[in-house]
Amino acid sequence: MRTSAPLLRVRDLSLTHAGATRPSPSSVSFDVHPGEVVLVLGPSGSGKSTLTLALNGLLPQSVPAVVQGTVEVGGRSTITTPVAELSTTVAMVFQDPDAQLVTGTVFDEVAFALENLLFPVAEVVERAEQALRRVSLWDRRSWNPDRLSGGGRQRLAIACALAVGSPLIVLDEPTANLDPQGIDDVYDALSDLVAAGDHAIVLVEHNLDAAMRFATRALVLDQQGRLAFDGPVAEVLRGHTEELVAMGVWLPAATLAGRMLRARGILPEDVPLPLTPEELAAAMAEADDNKADTGAHLQGRSTPAGRNAEESSDIRASALHLYQPSGAEHSIVRARGLTVKRGRQEILHGIDLDIPAGSLTAIIGANGAGKTTLIQSLAGVIAPPKRQVTIDGLDPGTASPRDLAARIGFVFQNPEHQFIAHTVFDELAHGLTLLHTPEHEIRERVGEMLARFGLEAKADVHPFLLSGGEKRRLSVGTALITHPRVLALDEPTFGQDRARAAELLHLLTELQAEGTTIIIVTHDLQLVADQTTHTVILAEGLVHAAGLTAELFATEGLFESAGLRLPMLHRALTPRIRRTLAEGMR
Repeated sequence: MRTSAPLLRVRDLSLTHAGATRPSPSSVSFDVHPGEVVLVLGPSGSGKSTLTLALNGLLPQSVPAVVQGTVEVGGRSTITTPVAELSTTVAMVFQDPDAQLVTGTVFDEVAFALENLLFPVAEVVERAEQALRRVSLWDRRSWNPDRLSGGGRQRLAIACALAVGSPLIVLDEPTANLDPQGIDDVYDALSDLVAAGDHAIVLVEHNLDAAMRFATRALVLDQQGRLAFDGPVAEVLRGHTEELVAMGVWLPAATLAGRMLRARGILPEDVPLPLTPEELAAAMAEADDNKADTGAHLQGRSTPAGRNAEESSDIRASALHLYQPSGAEHSIVRARGLTVKRGRQEILHGIDLDIPAGSLTAIIGANGAGKTTLIQSLAGVIAPPKRQVTIDGLDPGTASPRDLAARIGFVFQNPEHQFIAHTVFDELAHGLTLLHTPEHEIRERVGEMLARFGLEAKADVHPFLLSGGEKRRLSVGTALITHPRVLALDEPTFGQDRARAAELLHLLTELQAEGTTIIIVTHDLQLVADQTTHTVILAEGLVHAAGLTAELFATEGLFESAGLRLPMLHRALTPRIRRTLAEGMR
């Protein structure tokens, strides 16, 4: 029995955005006590981000909405208590860090809230330094936040929340733009905070592999925004796996792998589904001990590329390619000596690169490696120097927006950065209008795109009023609708539930099969391993390695030398189990 009063009390809460036809979330009730880390799960559009906005009063005080029910933090109503007063009790980290960064230096950003709360100067300095050190940004304290990468800005936003010391911290997708080291830094800091016992965390997160290390409880919203499950995280994820899969909710990679292995008779039914790679490895070791033919069953499986173990060893010994451009005639995107500066800082240093036509190529690297700058330069979003990039023979450094739109579609890391129209329909129609497409064809193609991405009911809604997942789907639709030969996407699965992410990846592979060249920037190395044909690894503004994805993943130490780590399953499982899983995913 709990003896402490809840930090957060939610009762019969229904939230309806202006212009929406139904509440989301709907009739939700729960408490959060000190020491808890509550993981909020649900499909895109279920109301997860909307719920977080109600926990600190931004909704309805800053974001118009109809509110039914009550939310109390520290005994105070978030509906009537001014947001500034609530900030001492509840801190918020948004899905988009740019929505909350306002000052000119990293240090000033962390100090800003402390100064407004009238902390003594010495305490402001001490708290700011501690928070910045926790997220590995102290050495960049004099930088303008604009100089940080997307992941760096996300860590800065988290540092701001840590510095205030509010007993309740609410985070909406805090690790979506972070590399593995950044994720570790953030969760180490949050774990230390919760361990003291007087803080609680409410966390909306799709990266459950990282969240499993410290989440204590799972709260699941269904598609209608109702509370479907609420309980200890292991109990919810193991006890309702099939329902969560059907809802399109993300699950830990180890749980999905264990589910697949169980379906194939490799993991015994009486072994609990694993939640971590370590649990999966232990379960497979136990299965090996108890089932004599399991090892032979696994050993006979082929690699994803049809290679045997000996061939994989040969690749491991020879596949490290310090990148040399091929100059092949089939390259549709080329860079030669690409050098890009942001202000006085040089981000990319003389890059030579070929993207093969018809490939699905991932650009990966640690935070700050230059991934977003590279993909934006290749796509002409930021004009590269003349004669350093070509897209299907076109120089984006000199091309008109109309000619560029006919060659390449681009999806920003933050969807809102590309929205310009007042309705979803008009947003999708804009690219076609630029190309002088006939009106009847515009209506037909926009209608097809609305249906493809489940946005038919949102056609007349302002893009900024969509959920995070819906905004991402709309941004992809605007890039696809002109049927470009090349499609470039910066973090395409960010903000998507598992079902929508799977649909998007299926769409990308379909487009690739039809001849479209796909280029993505992502931090999700499991996605890279499972889905892409080619990979470019960046490190400190240079191409560290590039080539066939299967060969790069088979090269010992390659990812680590670029400041990356292989996916958790790759690190925890034996090669033979990985081969079995890879075959099952094909």
